[in-house]
Amino acid sequence: MTLIANPIYDSVFKYLMEDDRVAKILLSALLKKEIVELQMRRQEYSAMQQTRISMFRMDFTARIREANGEEHLVMIELQKTWLATETLRFRQYLGTQYLNKENMREEDNGTYGLPIISIYILGHKLGELHEPVVYVRRRYLNYDDCVIEHRDKFIESLTHDSIIIQIPYLKGRTRNHLERLLNLFDQDYIYHADDHLLEIDENKFTGKDEQLLMNRLLKAGVAPEIRRAMDVEDEILSEIEKRDTIIMRKEEEIVKKEEEIVKKDEEIVKKDEEIVKKEEEIVKKDEEIVKKEEEIVKKEEEIVKKDEELEKKDEIIREAVRMLSQAGLSVDEIARKFSLSPESVNHLLNE
Repeated sequence: MTLIANPIYDSVFKYLMEDDRVAKILLSALLKKEIVELQMRRQEYSAMQQTRISMFRMDFTARIREANGEEHLVMIELQKTWLATETLRFRQYLGTQYLNKENMREEDNGTYGLPIISIYILGHKLGELHEPVVYVRRRYLNYDDCVIEHRDKFIESLTHDSIIIQIPYLKGRTRNHLERLLNLFDQDYIYHADDHLLEIDENKFTGKDEQLLMNRLLKAGVAPEIRRAMDVEDEILSEIEKRDTIIMRKEEEIVKKEEEIVKKDEEIVKKDEEIVKKEEEIVKKDEEIVKKEEEIVKKEEEIVKKDEELEKKDEIIREAVRMLSQAGLSVDEIARKFSLSPESVNHLLNE
């Protein structure tokens, strides 16, 4: 078993790709095309520099040879991250490459941008894609979705192909030349005593290209400056994890408080509904009381009216009794005439 530096670390990966032969081997295997010439661009950003973010970037200008022998220049934009939160930064950096005048080339018929090939090395898994290497390639199509074989510099300047590597899905896969090279990135080989190192069986990496990569990583594993740089990366990652943990906890607290607020709001709404219901019941009762009061008033008015009618009738009878008495009729005769008792007739006469 052999111990090599873990290329997931930015410092190790940078050291690996600074070797022109190694960079050509790895990038040629990824592109599945021969790289005739390769030059690292002067801009290079690392997690250990100013922004202290968890992303590493390297840019290359490459002359590649197609299967038909045609050669052309392309720009290779390589980005690596171990966190699943860098999509926006990927897009921002890609945008800067499209805007960079250094990526433009003067042609006889105009100025065109170098075709860009973006390579993303991810320390995390994508959604439902389980392949360790995913190719995203453009096609030229007509209205009927038929493939157009020719290429145009204008279109190549504005669109690009991508290659995505998911390190967690490497898992010892060696189905082809590329997977055998990427097997040196497999985090299942992490040395139990030191995350900075991978413990590999060198008998599994017998190819010439694999040997070159492995030897470069062997040198990185014993280089003091690389070991120190990995320690710094660990500190930065620890800071990021602490920051993310604090953010996550705060977000959980916010979610919890929002749930409590929602619950309280629901309780308030429920209470308001109960109050409204009670108010409606009170209003209904008040209406019933008002209705009953109106009925009582109506009945009282009817009673008053009846009393008035009775009073009027009594007055008529009283007057009639007096007239009959004056006419000489006896009390008994008057009583029989009005179906009254003699006592009642006497009472009316004496009022």
